[in-house]
Amino acid sequence: MTRFIFITGGVVSSLGKGLSAAALGALLQGRGFRVRLRKIDPYLNVDSGTMSPYQHGEVFVTEDGAETDLDIGHYERFTNVAGKRSDSITTGRVYSTVIARERKGEYLGATVQVIPHVVDSIKEFIQADLDGEDFVLCEIGGTVGDIESLPFLEAIRELGNELGTERVMYVHLTLVPWISAAGELKTKPTQHSVKQLLSIGIQPDVLMCRCDREVPPDVRRKIAQFCNLRFEQVIPVIDVDTIYQVPIACHSEGLDEQVCRYFKLSSPAPDLGRWQKLVDSVRRPDGAVSVAVVGKYVDLIDSYKSVAEALIHGGIANGIQVSVSWIDAELLEHAAPEEHLRDQHGILVPGGFGERGSEGMIHATRFARERKIPFFGICFGMQLAVVEAARNLADLPGASSTEFRPCQDPVVGLMTEWMRDSVREKRKANGDLGGTMRLGAYTAVLEPESQISKIYGGATTIKERHRHRYEVNINYKDRLQKAGVSFSGMSPDGQLPETLEIHSHPWFIGVQFHPELKSRPFAPHPLFADFIGAAVRQSRLV
Repeated sequence: MTRFIFITGGVVSSLGKGLSAAALGALLQGRGFRVRLRKIDPYLNVDSGTMSPYQHGEVFVTEDGAETDLDIGHYERFTNVAGKRSDSITTGRVYSTVIARERKGEYLGATVQVIPHVVDSIKEFIQADLDGEDFVLCEIGGTVGDIESLPFLEAIRELGNELGTERVMYVHLTLVPWISAAGELKTKPTQHSVKQLLSIGIQPDVLMCRCDREVPPDVRRKIAQFCNLRFEQVIPVIDVDTIYQVPIACHSEGLDEQVCRYFKLSSPAPDLGRWQKLVDSVRRPDGAVSVAVVGKYVDLIDSYKSVAEALIHGGIANGIQVSVSWIDAELLEHAAPEEHLRDQHGILVPGGFGERGSEGMIHATRFARERKIPFFGICFGMQLAVVEAARNLADLPGASSTEFRPCQDPVVGLMTEWMRDSVREKRKANGDLGGTMRLGAYTAVLEPESQISKIYGGATTIKERHRHRYEVNINYKDRLQKAGVSFSGMSPDGQLPETLEIHSHPWFIGVQFHPELKSRPFAPHPLFADFIGAAVRQSRLV
């Protein structure tokens, strides 16, 4: 029997519902249960694919090619359960489904309304594509009181009635702010947030109270009294120095115990030894290295959330703290790269779209190549590494990407067709932007004995997640290889370069895919682990 835990948020956004859901999922896993995590986003976009990183942070891509909210990344990193397209639900997706059904006449002439048709569709999404999981944790995006969230809150209210308390639980995350002028914690925002939920017909079964300091027992009792809960159902969620402390902190406050008590389940307490070991390695590293991430969206670090976490994982694998300098690529278009990069032990150029900042990334790439500093180019970063090599090694000064404009030597160009599982996929240059890229997991064939094959433990085939519309032009492969750029990984049909390396450089690797999406705290991605290892060696040379 699958049980559903719905996680809502109140007072303000960005309280950490995604991390809280991920931590609870990890704790329930530790008790021996099978879990699945889902995210409902109330925006009208069909998915996150066309949203600006400044609006919504990074786009996390699943194995099956869904472009999702970054919280799906938290879920995967904490539970190692691969997300699917069915785990990301948006208002746009729901309404698209309802309207398509109406056009086909599936509602048999009924007047199509939010209740019951939209709400019923939401309930279908929530319960679809399950495989005998013990728990489905479903995070409702936004904040209680948002008009966009109302159909989703109505849907989970109805599911509570239909499935009963033995299968549905409500967890509400709120803010308990400290008012410095008064010198006390204030519970009124939490009270009002719960009151809003009650007005919709939802009584939270557990309250998670975010705060920057300890919540005294008398404050917890007050919250419990005014919110119709027992004292132990009010769970403080205090700020921590690393997100990997969250499962330990939530367990110590009794979160997973309350879930088991609510559902009348008996299970052994989770062994959190590996989590504590992980936290200790983050808090007490053996040394530190400096890595520069030269990107387009560094004003909002959540734009590169998976990259940031994968760098931490690479540090964990080497027992090292990774100090990241987030450098706006546009700065390097107007200043010498040495001003910003001379003290770095590694340089990473991540994914992105569009011409803005691209020349700065190219300057950073050339600096890393000429100074023999470990370089890691991901997706857009690999493409710009090809442009840099074409201009400065292969004597093609007019080399560029057609993503920017027509150019003399289009060493990077638009893909119009490619193979996926023996099926040819096609795209048009003027087609829709949403959901039309090369998305999800694709196989790459690696050259035996290449550097990247060795990093993958000698593997000659790998499967990694992609998200790109442009690709290295195969027509320039031979000329670039003669200039010293080795395309050591290719698509199975030999048409799409997947990886590059420069053998004359200590560590210079570019990949067309996004390895950060598959990095885990307990299983750091080998490319990030090896990159940080190279940065450690570089730090000893400086």
